[in-house]
Amino acid sequence: MKNFAPQTSALSEKQGVSTPEIVNKNSVATIQNFRRKQPSADELISGILDGNMTALSRAITLVESANMEHLAKANTIINECLPHSKKSVRIGITGVPGVGKSTFIEAFGLHLTSLGKKVAVLAVDPSSTISHGSILGDKTRMEELVKDKNAYIRPSASGATLGGVARKTRETITLCEANGFEIIIIETVGVGQSETAVHSMVDFFLLLKISGAGDELQGIKRGIMEMADAIVINKADGDNIKKSQLAKVEFNRALHLFPAKSSGWNPKVMTCSSITKEGIESVWKTISDYLELTTSNHYFEEKRQDQNQYWMMETIEEQLKNDFYNDSSIKKLLLENKKAVQKNELSPFAAASILLEHYFKSKNFYTD
Repeated sequence: MKNFAPQTSALSEKQGVSTPEIVNKNSVATIQNFRRKQPSADELISGILDGNMTALSRAITLVESANMEHLAKANTIINECLPHSKKSVRIGITGVPGVGKSTFIEAFGLHLTSLGKKVAVLAVDPSSTISHGSILGDKTRMEELVKDKNAYIRPSASGATLGGVARKTRETITLCEANGFEIIIIETVGVGQSETAVHSMVDFFLLLKISGAGDELQGIKRGIMEMADAIVINKADGDNIKKSQLAKVEFNRALHLFPAKSSGWNPKVMTCSSITKEGIESVWKTISDYLELTTSNHYFEEKRQDQNQYWMMETIEEQLKNDFYNDSSIKKLLLENKKAVQKNELSPFAAASILLEHYFKSKNFYTD
């Protein structure tokens, strides 16, 4: 057998500069401890009221957490921030996927910050029904707005909540207001009943549409049209300008078929281009006109009061449901009843009655 000489390489390793000693080990430890440290409720409250966005982000994370310890801490923060929350303008923006919501919000947000407004965008990303994950890509889609010092973008996963609206969006609005944001924009995922949920927490509801998609009238949902305070035909640029104008006429005709709004406001239809920025200023002018009208006739404040009552009832229902499913005895009984229902040994309604009766007795709601 032939012997081969050991192969050599043109690349060789030489002794490099030795790793320097850490100048101040205590400083590194301090930084690491700071990153791991969970700030107290008082520290977060103080930071939020001082306009600190890091404190705001950490508080929102607590609000969104399902951990019961985090819930108690979050409630403390919300209650302390509530008296300091200013009367911001809350704008809901919806539209089917592909209508250009993120592009529009960035153009609209940049226009508002150019006017000296502080803008918070609460963007809700749809969660996968299979993996329960979410991309949370709104910050990457709003490249310019995310760099604006007067803007704050908070993407949240929709989870399994009503229509894809993040579970704690309502509380997040309070924190953003206390942090000093004057305009809160809430973007829906544009599917299911998300529009209904967003409508119940905003002052102005904006519906985005596009022309040339074959849905000028066929795709109109009566419920969404009735909720909309304005319809904006987006992507009105290039070869699409003429189609957008035709769509504007069609939607204006459709709006006349709906009953008058209790606010006294007549919904407007506009066209705009998020690329050329044409029409963006008109959108803000329309919203300003709406605010002037509803403030003068007191509808603005009445709507806020009704929304507060609505969300109180929603919170009661949510907390009762959480308490039910987190009850240790219910967890065991629920597993047994699920198996019985699957085997057709028990009807779903009978199983539910058994579980509820057990729950009420365990809470001493009633006794035999």
